[in-house]
Amino acid sequence: MTRNVYRTMQGREVDMDSLLQKNETIPAVGNVRMNARGDELGQGGKVVRTREEIVAQYSKDSEE
Repeated sequence: MTRNVYRTMQGREVDMDSLLQKNETIPAVGNVRMNARGDELGQGGKVVRTREEIVAQYSKDSEE
């Protein structure tokens, strides 16, 4: 797996992979009710459907 390490204008290094892993359960900012993993969230930030369930449902619907 490649490491996404970027250098900022001020010379600091930012590891995007570790940042994503650290914050994957935090709800995303915006009007989409998802966290960084792609899980669908309901009331109070509880996981309603996991990313795997969403992909499986999409695959099943697109086959028909």
